[in-house]
Amino acid sequence: MNHQQILLTIILAYFLLLLGVAFYTARGSNNESFFVGNRNSKWWLVAFGMIGTSLSGMTFISVPGTVGAGAFGYFQVVIGYWLGYFIVAYVLLPVYYKMQLTSIYTYLEKRLGVNAHKTGAFFFILSRTLGATLRLYLVIKVLELFVLKDLGISFEVTAVVILGLILLYTFKGGVKTIVWTDTLQTTFMLLALIVSLFYLAGKLDFSLGQAWAAVSAKGMTKIFASDPLPGNFFLKQILGGAFITIAMTGLDQEMMQKNISVSNLKDSQKNIVVMGTLQMLVVFIFLFLGGVLVLYASANGIADKGDNLFPAIALQSQLPFFITVCFVIGLISALFPSADGALTALTSSFCIDILGMQKKGQAGSKESLEKRQTRTRLIVHNVFALIFLVCVFFFREVDNGSLIDILLKLAGFTYGPLLGLFAFGILTRRTVAPKSPLIVCLLALCLTLVIDVVNNYQWYAPKIGLSEESKLGLQHFSESIFGQYKIGVELLIVNAAITFLLLLAASRRTQEKGIHSQAVVA
Repeated sequence: MNHQQILLTIILAYFLLLLGVAFYTARGSNNESFFVGNRNSKWWLVAFGMIGTSLSGMTFISVPGTVGAGAFGYFQVVIGYWLGYFIVAYVLLPVYYKMQLTSIYTYLEKRLGVNAHKTGAFFFILSRTLGATLRLYLVIKVLELFVLKDLGISFEVTAVVILGLILLYTFKGGVKTIVWTDTLQTTFMLLALIVSLFYLAGKLDFSLGQAWAAVSAKGMTKIFASDPLPGNFFLKQILGGAFITIAMTGLDQEMMQKNISVSNLKDSQKNIVVMGTLQMLVVFIFLFLGGVLVLYASANGIADKGDNLFPAIALQSQLPFFITVCFVIGLISALFPSADGALTALTSSFCIDILGMQKKGQAGSKESLEKRQTRTRLIVHNVFALIFLVCVFFFREVDNGSLIDILLKLAGFTYGPLLGLFAFGILTRRTVAPKSPLIVCLLALCLTLVIDVVNNYQWYAPKIGLSEESKLGLQHFSESIFGQYKIGVELLIVNAAITFLLLLAASRRTQEKGIHSQAVVA
């Protein structure tokens, strides 16, 4: 067997292990197991497994690839992430546990009405579908390019097979299964990270301390950017990172679905804080690895950069084959916690929020209702797998070589309305007209897009094919409004603020008691 065949065998063996775990954990499962794991998950198990979910293949490949051009600047955002986890733990989780939610968007219905509930669910479904499939595309791309192409296995076949295998181990157990498979996969991902770092530093004849000194000497350990005008200014990055966590974790059904599967609020809060701290440490190690990769590439004449740097070194250089094996196992371990959890959460949200599966008063006996709901859930689960496949093929067409930028920008557009809706519900006692939330959120999205296109015209110009004359005109218009200021990850805050203000403008006072800020601190 050649190396590619061995790698393919390892990948298939890995899937068989996941299927074994899924078969074991899904015994006796029902819809309650699928949606919230019967609310008896161990907090420490969820915390460890969620590291893999929050990092994903995007972190495994793209974060080390940012160091060559941006040093450790990404860590500014990670500091913001860590601060945001405290808001999630001590502001949002108390609301979710107080209301005993299965879908967190049920809060919006109780506070602002059915339209707000479905609007929140719609934006989550949009956000998570795009984010998860973007991450999934990146890993399939690497596997196809560096492993499977030489075996004659195409990108299309790889995508279909991987999604089929994810379906196999998630369709029955749902959250109950994913809590355990995520833990397994996080373990493999971290082992691959540590082994790669130690081995590459050794190949350069460095101890870890010497490797750090060498990376630092090249200026790659710089974290904070002090110029307030560019998008990488440290206050923008930290503040943006905090709000990204609030939106992409605290207002995300996939992430919260696992948290509310923990039996009590106190343990769930411990889970969030521990997970956030571990995530910050792991990302720092990934950045350190990125600096070592740059040193190794420079010493060995490897020209690849960005997303291609780590795969090129691990899969194409003269390193021992076990490093290639570690990379592939780490890569697929980083892939599946984000893809399987997203597929499960999207199924849950669509069934509960859009179809109203758990609403009271549905006809039929308990047994017939369970069977009917299970059949519906399986159909929805398969449909979302097909949607994932379509999105993966779409991202293949628009790939520009640095996908983490696209991921953060998508988050700004799609999670902003969610953040604005929840902020309005929690921070005010005002109500809105029944149909207002969807209209307001769509309007806020359009306004945010216009603002970002004008402000970041350089980013959009090549993507929409602007002529030089049009680009010059847009530049003058942008500078007349924003000067040299560039919006970065705070795009999410801009979008949420517009949503909040539009809701405020369309709202009216109410004397009705509801879920408001006093309930949050209760």
